[in-house]
Formats: sequence, structure tokens, C-alpha cells
Amino acid sequence: MNPLRREFELAFRSADEIQAAQERRLAAHLRHCIRAPFYRRKLVGAAKPSLRRFPLEALRDLPLTTKADLEAHNDDFLAVPPEAVRDIVQSSGTTGRPTRVMYTARDLERLAYNEAVCFRGCGMGPGDRVLLTCTLDRCFVAGYAYHLGAQAVGACTIRSGLNLAEGHAAVIALQNPTFVVGVPGFLRKLGKHLHDLGRPPQGIRGLICIGEPLRDAELNPTALSQDLERLWGAPAYSTYSSSEIVTSFCECSARRGGHAAPDLGIVEIVDEGGRVLPPGQTGEVVVTPLGIEGMPLVRFRTGDVGYLAVEPCPCGRHTPRLSPILGRRAQMLKIRGTTFYPATAFEVLNDVPEIGEYYLKIETLGGEDQASIHLSVNPDRPETRRKIEDRLLARLRVRVQLCVEPEEEVRRQVYVAHSRKPIRFIDRRGSAVPPKA
Repeated sequence: MNPLRREFELAFRSADEIQAAQERRLAAHLRHCIRAPFYRRKLVGAAKPSLRRFPLEALRDLPLTTKADLEAHNDDFLAVPPEAVRDIVQSSGTTGRPTRVMYTARDLERLAYNEAVCFRGCGMGPGDRVLLTCTLDRCFVAGYAYHLGAQAVGACTIRSGLNLAEGHAAVIALQNPTFVVGVPGFLRKLGKHLHDLGRPPQGIRGLICIGEPLRDAELNPTALSQDLERLWGAPAYSTYSSSEIVTSFCECSARRGGHAAPDLGIVEIVDEGGRVLPPGQTGEVVVTPLGIEGMPLVRFRTGDVGYLAVEPCPCGRHTPRLSPILGRRAQMLKIRGTTFYPATAFEVLNDVPEIGEYYLKIETLGGEDQASIHLSVNPDRPETRRKIEDRLLARLRVRVQLCVEPEEEVRRQVYVAHSRKPIRFIDRRGSAVPPKA
């Protein structure tokens, strides 16, 4: 089955057509959900077998699903017999305990289609060669999804995986990729490494960036995004997804927020009490991923914070766009009466070219939360430290301790064996014995 035979063009149709299609899919999705023990208990009376369309405005009346629900009742979310499962992934556990997410054969087709829609919107197609700089092992779904999606649009994948800049440079010299998928911070280092070698990137048509936003809260490009496009000579597209929702939000050619395929998901933004917020207001991202067979979800609270932009997009789609992720709800910090998200600090740090590696640590000392930023700086000059301190104070509105350390020491904290992702936020609040700085 070619995943692109689905309704790629649905997003370009009228708002009424999109709503009608989503309501039909939502009704079918809810009927399937009650096959899972968890939703059989939760959706009593909501998913009627005879219901052909479920009004979108009625979705807000259904209960929200949390990560805690998924952790506590993991097996009860399975809506198919165990023998129908074809692949098992594990969430990263960034803000809690890792959970299993089980996919059927149809779910894997859906996964390929999901990424194909994203990649096609970035201009990828037959004849492209896609360098994957993310892992495909360790029960990680993202790399596998990108592999399937690139092949679904007719491109060739180069599975370089997690590698040092030197290793990727050798692969690039041999394979001549036209697209690169990876974490923006690393792709900036790789781009600089290629320039230092006297082999600046050639023939790159796009960078698909994961894990770190490329836009600020107003959807303007960050300094990190500008550096990437200058180093690689190609547009950089930001994406967002999670293991649980299996639905990606990816920028189009306009690069003004992430689109999701309307036949794959419905997104809401809610406040702390779970009330739906209007477009433009910031809150927690809630996703109902449509068409999932193995472990379907209804109104899943991602824990990530953002907003929806609904003004017309130059690309012609009539679907709302998700803003950059502004932070994680569970990671919101309150230091001396001022609140901020670690992601805000990271955005500042990414904009300073002299900074190498970094992480933010919070711990409770003397009954109060204290935040410190540990980073490597090259060259380490007093004026550079003052610039970093001033920029952080301007954005965070509170002064945090700055600890400049050797890059090797910072890297040991950021890249650890048990984690698939760089650890930029270390939360030691409530630790019995505060660790040494």
C-alpha cells in the first residue's frame, strides 16, 4: 500500500470539508477506542456504534488522558489482540517513567504516511537522498518514522545514525545527501565542522530539524535557525511529535509553525484546569490522534506548552499551525518569584555562538529552589560571560548562577549512556542529598 494514496490534499480544502472529514474520522476513532479496557471505562455512552459523525465541539466534553494514565494502565490502552502487534517502541521518559507504545501493521503504514506528508511539505520527493543523524535503535520511534516517511515519498535513506561530526562528514562526502534530518544544535556543529574542513555543504535542499525549536514565540527565526541556513545553504524546517501521539507537526515552505495532517489528528490547547483555550492563547498541547489501531488515545495531554495560529498560511493549507514548543508544563520553574521554562534559557544559549555545550540544573538549597547554568565557552573572556548573563537576565527576568566549565565535563552531564537524547535539564528538587555542583 502506498501511504500517499491517503488524503494529502485534505488540508488544502475548505474549512467545512476538513471539519466534516475530521468528524467522520473522530466517530470511527471513538468506536475503536472502546475496544481498549481503559476507554471502555472512560467513554461510557460517548462512542455510540451508530454514530457516523462526532461533532468537533463535543470533543471538549470527553475526558482528558494524561501521561500518568498511560504509565499506570499501560496494557489497558491496547485495543487489539496482542498477536496483532508488530512493533513496540518506548517513550523517552523525559518527564516521567518510560511507557510502551505498541503498533500494528496498519499503524506502521500510518506512521509512514504521517512523515511522508511532512516531508512532502518540505519539498522532499523521488531522487532525494536523506541523511538520518538520529538513532533507529533502542526502542526509539523517531528515526524509524523518518526512515519510513522518506522512503514513502520515493527518497533514498542514508542511515548514518548517532555519530560524531567526523563520521557524518565522511558519509556526506561519499553519499552526497540532499536532505539532512537531525537535532539543530548538532547540525550547526556539523555544518561548522564541514566548513572547517574546507568542504562546505553542497547540494543540500533542506534540513529537517527535531528536538529543538527554530522559531521564537512570535514565529520568527531564532539565531540558531539563521546559523543553520547560512552554514548549510538550505532552508531549515522545524518538527514536533511524540512517541504517544504518533502525529507530527511539521513546517511547510512558509516556515511559520507546524502543520499536522487533518486526517491524522485533532489538536487543542487547554489551560491548567483542562478548559479549551482560543487560538493564540498559550497552554498545554492536547492531541487526539486519529486512525491509530494498536493503542488509540483520546485528548492526550502531551505536557508540552504552545499555542495555535489560525491565520491563513501562504502555503494554502486551511489547518491551524502549532507554535514552537515553549516549554514543558512539568518543568516550569519559579525562582525568587519569577517563573520561566528551561526552553526559554536554552533559546538564549543557542543564540550565543561562543557557547559549546550547556545544561540547566535546579536544586533545593535552604528551602528555596536555586537554578544554575553550566556551560562551556570558547573563547572564555569576561566580556563573553557578561554578554551571556545580560541576555539571560533580559529574557528570564531573574539572574541565575552561571558556571563556566571545561566542555568535556559539561558533555559528561549532557550525554549519558542511559538516555537517547541530550539531557539539558537536570531537576534535583527534593533530592535527599544535593549533588555536588
